[in-house]
Amino acid sequence: MGIQEELKTLSDKIKQYRDEARVQLHLARQDVKDEFDELEHEWDKFRTRFDQVMDDANEVSQEARQTAKKVGEELKTGYENIRNKMK
Repeated sequence: MGIQEELKTLSDKIKQYRDEARVQLHLARQDVKDEFDELEHEWDKFRTRFDQVMDDANEVSQEARQTAKKVGEELKTGYENIRNKMK
């Protein structure tokens, strides 16, 4: 699987976790809501970088793609943690 496919899969998984967390957020405690709000800020930054990588895939360095992947993995873990806290 190429890096673009990996990033697309990662982005889709983050979106899924994010959507699930948003649905259950109204039941969450304030500390979980604060954590979610922080992740939303990071999500916006990730999406900007992701869009750049996907648009300029041939011109973007391997380092930039790996950085985007690392940030995405951290976001996925963050949303997954929130989702697990609300179960």
